[in-house]
Amino acid sequence: MLGEQIRRFRQVAGKSQVRMAQDLGVTKQCISNWENNNILPSVDMLIKLAKYFSVSTDCLLGLDDRQTLDVTGLTDEQVCHIRQIIGDILGS
Repeated sequence: MLGEQIRRFRQVAGKSQVRMAQDLGVTKQCISNWENNNILPSVDMLIKLAKYFSVSTDCLLGLDDRQTLDVTGLTDEQVCHIRQIIGDILGS
């Protein structure tokens, strides 16, 4: 499950295994092993992966399908606009 999530988030982000490995300071083989469930990332790396993909560790582990957006640095008004846009997209 975790390997599938890592692959899915990597592909959605438009990253190759090579690029992702460079960004995280690991080898391409390491990324491949994670995605194929041959090995599991360490807890520290799991946290790095969650930050890399801007999701919670629960989302990465498949425990929660909600994704988060980092709104650090935005004003309350800007955050409100983003919520409105999401509401419009969801049709609510």
